[in-house]
Amino acid sequence: MSQHLTLALAQLNLTVGAIEANTDAMLAAAGRAAEQGAELVLFPELAITGYPPEDLLFRHDLYQRVDAALARMAAASLHTALVVGHPWRQDGKLYNAASFFYQGQLLGRYFKQLLPNYGVFDEKRYFSAGDGSCVIDFKGHKLGLLICEDVWEPAPMAGVSAAGAELVLSLNASPYHRGKAWIREGLLAQRSKENGLPLLYLNLVGGQDELVFDGRSKVFNAAGELTQSLAPFEEQLALVHLAGKAPVAAEIRPALDPLAEVYQALVLATRDYVNKNGFNGAVLGLSGGIDSALTLAIAVDALGAERVQAVMMPFRYTASMSVEDAEEEARHLGVEFNIVSIEPMFDAFMGQLAPLFEGTERDTTEENLQARARGVLLMAISNKRRRLVLTTGNKSEVAVGYCTLYGDMVGGFAPIKDVPKTLVFELAKYRNTLGYVIPQRVIDRPPSAELAPDQLDQDSLPPYDVLDAILEAYVEQDKSLEELLAAGFAEAEVRRVIKLVDINEYKRRQSAVGPRITPRNFGKDRRYPITSGFGKINW
Repeated sequence: MSQHLTLALAQLNLTVGAIEANTDAMLAAAGRAAEQGAELVLFPELAITGYPPEDLLFRHDLYQRVDAALARMAAASLHTALVVGHPWRQDGKLYNAASFFYQGQLLGRYFKQLLPNYGVFDEKRYFSAGDGSCVIDFKGHKLGLLICEDVWEPAPMAGVSAAGAELVLSLNASPYHRGKAWIREGLLAQRSKENGLPLLYLNLVGGQDELVFDGRSKVFNAAGELTQSLAPFEEQLALVHLAGKAPVAAEIRPALDPLAEVYQALVLATRDYVNKNGFNGAVLGLSGGIDSALTLAIAVDALGAERVQAVMMPFRYTASMSVEDAEEEARHLGVEFNIVSIEPMFDAFMGQLAPLFEGTERDTTEENLQARARGVLLMAISNKRRRLVLTTGNKSEVAVGYCTLYGDMVGGFAPIKDVPKTLVFELAKYRNTLGYVIPQRVIDRPPSAELAPDQLDQDSLPPYDVLDAILEAYVEQDKSLEELLAAGFAEAEVRRVIKLVDINEYKRRQSAVGPRITPRNFGKDRRYPITSGFGKINW
């Protein structure tokens, strides 16, 4: 392989099911790449349908549109080769495939060999596994194709090496979570080094329901050394130049600060969910607390101040500082800000319920009614103005059910649903380093739902640093009661947290979708039964 070769990595933000629009975006990128001298353009895994298409793959009419899109890609390959991911039906089976088109012809089609079926992945529900390597001779270069999970285990790359590949092209839709970038980079370097092959790793970017794809496509030489990397959380079209077998060194993006990485993931996920679902903007309840403060900052950074509305809905227990802090943040961020008291609504509800509540004591019913009055207001604004309600609950609260169904859980998207409370504080501090928008008093004051006089979260919950540590062990690592006690946690607190997590599964099933930023979110990652006696022994 002595000739030079110029390839392009098209790190695109695509939309599940938008087959024609995705194809348009790929062809536009291919045109730009060709103008810059690219001889071959790579697109991500299942780029034509978007990833993950889920049960759309069961629809027969999907494949008519996929076939039409593939015909368009083939027709556009007259002078520039195109490698694209897509579903493919053959011999009564469905495959996760990659097709290599050049001069209007199909030069090769590869079927993904390793189908992930863990965490958020469910590919064995849909696809059959391929059982062979694919190496294509293109302009004197022997190019091997792989798809995503194929590079996470040694066998597929070893197989393509044995089949004569001199360069490996890997198409990916690898979702983000904290810490994954380092794991991924180390593994890719290992694959290149152990096979003595350069590796081009192209990843999808964008938000898709609870998943966030971080891009960060990479190029490695045969020694496993990183020679080029693309932007995190952004679309990018980048040329990769090969001189013989070796990729020419090019730009390597510096690693993101861990807090910046999480924040960018949340912003991208929020932007794509609102925009891809056709909402005019977003509305949220701004309470003067830390969670809604961070959510508002994320919303503004995602959508722009002109598309975000914040509503402060005070009650008799709302501290004056909460109103002041909410107003200050709204002013800093430049959003539309309204103050609407829920007092008249609450009194009207209580007046109607008085005969039904006669002889009963005041309890959480009245607290929840406050939250539900606020939910009614937000949903009315949402319906009238086509603005999506953003819920503001964090992972710690969602885990233990410290939230109200049809109240503060009302909404269509939950930007910080997978963010533990301790991380909420860190992200708020980080956001202020980009420009002061969250009042320092909001960060410093003890958290409170303000549903009762002098109420604090820690009246009914362990301190958040303790709670988050227990939750990480129990929820994300599946640690047992015995293991938690052996780790030094207090038995009473552990039993209380375990019980709260277990009995609140029904709430989480009804909660809004939110972006996944940990290895184990409350969604596809964790599928526990609502009705279960398994954990009661630990209560």
